Amino acid sequence: MTVIECASIVLGPLTAQYLGDLGADVLKVEPATGDLTRHIGPRRSPTMGSLFLTNNRNKRSVVLDLKNPAGRATLDRLVDRADVFLHSVRGAAAARLGLDHATLAARNPRLVYCHVKGFADDGPYGGKPAYDDVVQSLSGLAMLQTVVTGEPRYMPSILADKVTAVHAAYAVTAALLHRERTGLGQKVDVPMLETMAGFNTVEHLWGATFEPPLGPMGYEPVSTASRRPFATRDGYLSFLPYSDVQWKRFFSLIGRDDVMEDPRFATFAARQQNVALVWGEIGHQLTMRTNAEWTDLLGHEDIPFAVVNSLDQLTEDPHLVGTGFWQLHEDPVEGTLRLPTSSLGLSESPAGVHRLPPRLGEHTREILTEIGLDDAAIARLAAEGGTDLDPA
Repeated sequence: MTVIECASIVLGPLTAQYLGDLGADVLKVEPATGDLTRHIGPRRSPTMGSLFLTNNRNKRSVVLDLKNPAGRATLDRLVDRADVFLHSVRGAAAARLGLDHATLAARNPRLVYCHVKGFADDGPYGGKPAYDDVVQSLSGLAMLQTVVTGEPRYMPSILADKVTAVHAAYAVTAALLHRERTGLGQKVDVPMLETMAGFNTVEHLWGATFEPPLGPMGYEPVSTASRRPFATRDGYLSFLPYSDVQWKRFFSLIGRDDVMEDPRFATFAARQQNVALVWGEIGHQLTMRTNAEWTDLLGHEDIPFAVVNSLDQLTEDPHLVGTGFWQLHEDPVEGTLRLPTSSLGLSESPAGVHRLPPRLGEHTREILTEIGLDDAAIARLAAEGGTDLDPA
């Protein structure tokens, strides 16, 4: 499958990267200045910033100026041969460039056209600009942090971009399956706000699941300041004995069978009604031992727990190392790169890193040749401003 990506920053590029992990030939169409993320983060080369490297594996880069008539006409030739067209340009601007669904589907009726955006077009926010912070705010995610901080805060992760990218990748995959069965392409719209509103209310719709509501929104066991990693004697531990069996086993291991005689802790239902007390009791017990001591005690028990990793520790986590999640790749220009591989385990069509992130315009000549342009035609396109064969 050939995917044309006309997107920048994270949402669109990450969607295309997921499709590339699964084997798609992703053609990343960039201006001569490149995707903005090329210039963000530590780098060895001017246009190969770390944020770009983590969102653009398994792609080829072609430089086209889509505001230039010759460059725009060249994109049409790519669309004619493509299976998927993915973009994150706002609707009005896309229409001005002739990148709307009607225009491209007229050229290629089998095209799966995917538009990732901030908001669905038919609502009052349709067409407005949106970034991760905006969507975290509107979707209720920022306000959820008040239980921890006392005031709204953004998650220290571009969660809205990343969650929406996952949804967009599976929506495109579903549309491709539909096309294989019917021969028909289609338009796929994936808005960030609607995606995150659904994501956030899986547990938190709660009483508002019913009309009229049977109570307020919000799932108390997770929306409490008491829900946090617990301090041990020398670090932090994530710990959750969930079932009655796990609770009884834990307190038996630490020699406190008497705790389970307390009616507030004795059953799952009782613990749900006494959440703060439950977390308080666990927190008190965990301060008694070090992380290593708890790991020795609980390591062979069927009780969920984990040492709390810092970001720096992820590259050395024994499980991630043991599964080969982190891979070192040798790039002829960038040197050694550490990249995560796909987390998907497909036995017959494995996903993974098939191609290292491309340098800006690295594949321009190669791709233009594939659509029938000879050296003279490529030179004319460059002279007309449709492409840049030596981008900055």
